[in-house]
Amino acid sequence: MSLADSAVVRPRKRFGQHFLHDPGIIQRILHTINPRPSQQWVEIGPGLGAITFPILAAAQRLDVVELDRTLIPHLQERAQAEEGELHIHNTDALNFDFAGLRRADQPLHVVGNLPYNIATPLLFHLLSQLPAIADMHFMLQKEVVERLAAGPRQSAYGRLSVMVQYRCRVEPLFTLGAGAFRPPPRVESAFVRLIPYLDPPVHITNEQHFALLVRSAFGQR
Repeated sequence: MSLADSAVVRPRKRFGQHFLHDPGIIQRILHTINPRPSQQWVEIGPGLGAITFPILAAAQRLDVVELDRTLIPHLQERAQAEEGELHIHNTDALNFDFAGLRRADQPLHVVGNLPYNIATPLLFHLLSQLPAIADMHFMLQKEVVERLAAGPRQSAYGRLSVMVQYRCRVEPLFTLGAGAFRPPPRVESAFVRLIPYLDPPVHITNEQHFALLVRSAFGQR
């Protein structure tokens, strides 16, 4: 696939794809995450590479996890014209061993435009990988970000709020208009930062029992 062919790559509904293309939003994301060569970066769902190649240029090495094999030739060809090492993992992020990417004592910096249809299970999967992760930055449905950041007695407060806030500091950063994506989604989006705690704010003796209790509590409200 040539670079010119990227203009005719169509987002696939089955993967929930909405490709980021707004230059202003791309620059705002890059300014926010500030990738550096000393860091180890992983992108989930690179799509056509809107933020992939700017991150690669800054960090000089980047791992990307992309399930849609039709996008791989485009990413590979673009990578040949760029400086740095792009490592493509053509697999499902829901089953991927992110911790296995960690090199020496370098924790992972994870970023991605997460498909709305898998965002919640993927967040729970990443919670199981937190010892290897320094921080995470995601484009998500605005409603999901509101759930992540919600506090007690707020209508959006639920299982996702409790389980993520126990493990991470949640920082909603900015919203993204539908026009920033192709095709425009029918929902609003937001960019959020999740920073794993070195020490959780509360001590849980048995995390499996805690997770079951939270699931049961919010399943009966």
